[in-house]
Amino acid sequence: MRILLHRGDGVIEPWMREFAAIMPHARSVKWNEGDAALPCDYAVLWNPQPELLGQLKEVKAIFLMGAGVDGLLRFGDAIPSVPLIRLGDAGMAIQMAEYVTHAVLRYFRRFDDYERQARTGLWSPLALHDREEFTIGVMGLGKLGLRVVEAMQHFGFPVRGWSRSAKALDGVRCFAGMEEFDEFLAGCRVLVSLLPLTQETTSLLDRRRLSRLPAGAYLVNVARGAQVVEPDLLELIRAGHIAGATLDVFHDEPLPPQHPFWHEPRITITPHISALTMRLDAVRQIAAKIDALEQGQPVDDIVDRNRGY
Repeated sequence: MRILLHRGDGVIEPWMREFAAIMPHARSVKWNEGDAALPCDYAVLWNPQPELLGQLKEVKAIFLMGAGVDGLLRFGDAIPSVPLIRLGDAGMAIQMAEYVTHAVLRYFRRFDDYERQARTGLWSPLALHDREEFTIGVMGLGKLGLRVVEAMQHFGFPVRGWSRSAKALDGVRCFAGMEEFDEFLAGCRVLVSLLPLTQETTSLLDRRRLSRLPAGAYLVNVARGAQVVEPDLLELIRAGHIAGATLDVFHDEPLPPQHPFWHEPRITITPHISALTMRLDAVRQIAAKIDALEQGQPVDDIVDRNRGY
């Protein structure tokens, strides 16, 4: 068995070592720009060049080294007509829950306000937020979103969820579809996005929709930057309608040095690190799915190209 490995950043040798250890019966081969791809049974990719995609028409499946698929689906018809399989978790869900929990507790316990006070030498205890009024709204109720919901429930926050199709979750008020989106937003003190990037979610959070959040709400975006209309968010923060935002993803990455987000103290910026792929976990998951496919068994996390995730 041959498995082609390729990453756009060129960091492929550690992946080759992990595959060699976990799948000693398989041979991993790497592809470099300008090469002709060797005949392979499977391909494992991240941020590939379109030149490579055209050489993968005979593979049995293409695996992605992460949960996001927009970086591949943007190539459209250049993608071979074979199954595309993303990572289901691979250690990312717990990281995402940690990140969101940190952001939510920072706002709930007013640590952001205390940080600003400390910089001016001000000692002044602040009134506590009412937990029952501090509702967390989670957009996207897949594997990552469900782990975040569990984390929020652990701390006793009211939780509401929004997804493309209807879901029923214990202790969560669920909303579905665009017809229920405004109602969902109106009850969120903290809005958390874990949605995939699709045509429907691009620029989803514009000025009109962000204005549906109650005054003093917060935004935590760990999904994709293109879901937020950045000038609209900045305007609402400066106007005081949005109290603050914790952003791990942006329309352009790395975030340009001249971007106004850098100069807004109510925006917390991290460099797309909310959930890093755990390589060993990822390789184990991909190897298990390859073994299942070889035995004619079904596998999870096959990408629906029409939905975009």
